[in-house]
Amino acid sequence: MNEKKVLLEIEDLKVHFSIKEQKDWFWQPAKTLKAVDGVTIRLYEGETLGVVGESGCGKSTFARAIIGLVKVTSGRVAWLGQELQGLTDKEWRDKRSDIQMIFQDPLASLNPRMTIGEIIAEPLKAYHPELSSRERKEKVENIMMKVGLLPNLINRYPHEFSGGQCQRIGIARALILEPKLLICDEPVSALDVSIQAQVVNLLQKIQREMGLSMIFIAHDLAVVKHISDRVLVMYLGHAVELGSYDELYQNPQHPYTKALMSAVPVPDPDKEKQKEIQLLEGELPSPINPPSGCVFSTRCPVAGPGCSVTRPLLEGSFKHAVSCLKIDPL
Repeated sequence: MNEKKVLLEIEDLKVHFSIKEQKDWFWQPAKTLKAVDGVTIRLYEGETLGVVGESGCGKSTFARAIIGLVKVTSGRVAWLGQELQGLTDKEWRDKRSDIQMIFQDPLASLNPRMTIGEIIAEPLKAYHPELSSRERKEKVENIMMKVGLLPNLINRYPHEFSGGQCQRIGIARALILEPKLLICDEPVSALDVSIQAQVVNLLQKIQREMGLSMIFIAHDLAVVKHISDRVLVMYLGHAVELGSYDELYQNPQHPYTKALMSAVPVPDPDKEKQKEIQLLEGELPSPINPPSGCVFSTRCPVAGPGCSVTRPLLEGSFKHAVSCLKIDPL
């Protein structure tokens, strides 16, 4: 994999928000919410990177920072070697045709006043104004067929479709510009289990046909395993483990990853009964006031005195890296 071209380079990415609560007096300084706090990773051509972690760990903010929907506080985000920070609106617009996003709520991401034909064709109007109406319609119908929608539905509105169909419309809109990277922000979490499988299989099929790279964010570890080449585990804005899905699922190293993996149901009833579930004690700390040192130290079963002082780095090989003072680099 590391012989392939590097599409996306992210170094020490931080996204912090200034928060002013209603109960604060006007002279009190604003608090800082550290949504993403120092993530470093590379994404290669044709690779699918899964991103997992509990709610509030910064997965969606991480994705939105890549595409420029939220402002990066510090760090480096580079696309094909060119840094994205500091680009003008026009330069960002040119880059964004290569990076498209699918959102969590399929219906909320579609304009209810537009037909699905207009929704899917909208990026073409912005990036390829030279196309005639007939040429745009042909492209829209072709991409509809590719995502499993009949072209005769082109003049219907989003409310006339099911959740799974609306997500297919969102996928079609993202693919119409033939991007190189598709960011999927929990695209199946709002769908039934059977529909989830259909959408995941569709994304895999499209990836093979178009040679896409993907960042796939999800809560369901089974879904992430099914679609990903490598998996990034996040906790409170930090990357705690990164590895190929084989390494991560068969040999998890970080205590947080082990707890997540132990919660995944096993199809075999006998093995499910014998499985030891590792429960995490305590609540997820606030990103406004994270623990010092290792952010997982307040809930970690193996934390030592130094864990609350020193912040561990993500260290190891391309296939497996861990951020933990108690574990030697792999």
